[in-house]
Amino acid sequence: MAPRRKPDTFLKFPILIGDIGGTNARFAILKDAFAEPKFFDNVETASFASIDAAIQECVLDQTSVQPKSAVLAIAGPIDGDELDLTNCPWVIRPKGMIADLGLEEVVVINDFEAQALAISAIGDGGRAEIGNGIHREGASRAVIGPGTGLGVAGLVRARNMWIPVAGEGGHIDIGPRTERDHAIWPHLATVGGRISGEQILSGRGLVNLYNAICKSAGKVSDCQTPAEVTRAAEAGADPQAKEAIELFSIYLGRIAGDIALVFIARGGVYIAGGIFKRLLPLVDHARMREAFEDKAPHTHLMSEIPLYVITEPQPALAGLTAFARSPRFFGLETTGRHWKA
Repeated sequence: MAPRRKPDTFLKFPILIGDIGGTNARFAILKDAFAEPKFFDNVETASFASIDAAIQECVLDQTSVQPKSAVLAIAGPIDGDELDLTNCPWVIRPKGMIADLGLEEVVVINDFEAQALAISAIGDGGRAEIGNGIHREGASRAVIGPGTGLGVAGLVRARNMWIPVAGEGGHIDIGPRTERDHAIWPHLATVGGRISGEQILSGRGLVNLYNAICKSAGKVSDCQTPAEVTRAAEAGADPQAKEAIELFSIYLGRIAGDIALVFIARGGVYIAGGIFKRLLPLVDHARMREAFEDKAPHTHLMSEIPLYVITEPQPALAGLTAFARSPRFFGLETTGRHWKA
């Protein structure tokens, strides 16, 4: 048996891994480079005043393992020593975490950088394909995820490393194309007078779309939450809810196709997040794939690009784990995002 390769991580084990979203936070501890991560129960961010309190009660108080390092993925920009989350009142203070939680160092990256790290290694067992494409193993990839907001990131291959490219692609404009779109668009709620992808392709965006469909039909909205819209569509009792799900998937296909063109993502575009996994049984795959490919004059190129739905239960944590074990395989910039005691 060949000897195990010496781990090349620059972080000290055990490592606390965290995926901090607008609504939920997920944590695990990696004891060493060869161990499987120990996962903890999901945390609702609204239930805790701070991330420090959540980590203390939901992780450290539940194990005898004391992490020396932390790698956190957050839904928000990383600038300075106090990091605000886009859709959550928590403020991440890495220096305070080091002082109060017994950590020696903290690395913080964007949440969709973590999703990008994850798609470097997700195989057939962790993804479901929509339509047919030609998967090219070393080619650029992209990930898009409807959730509390709409996250987007790219993953490019260079110098034998996967390099995640984060951004705010969820805030690109989305406009009407069909006659039906033009009937719905005037009723959509806007931000600053514009409709971004996130205004439709997120949890609140699904409700926004449903309300607009109801208004266009002169109907009263019966659903107030994404879960209610989904249940109404599943029950078949609300035609506006059913149409909202159908159009949500078509518009997601359109923007996923746009992102595919931005990155020339011949390795595939991956859809992340729990919202779309829940909607998947209600989606017309053929119509969504058609919307994805409808990018003249590049229809032929788009027909070759795979479109996947991530079915891996904890993809961001899987991506962070891969990075913590072997950072040399990833061109992840940590300057200004790595704090030490």
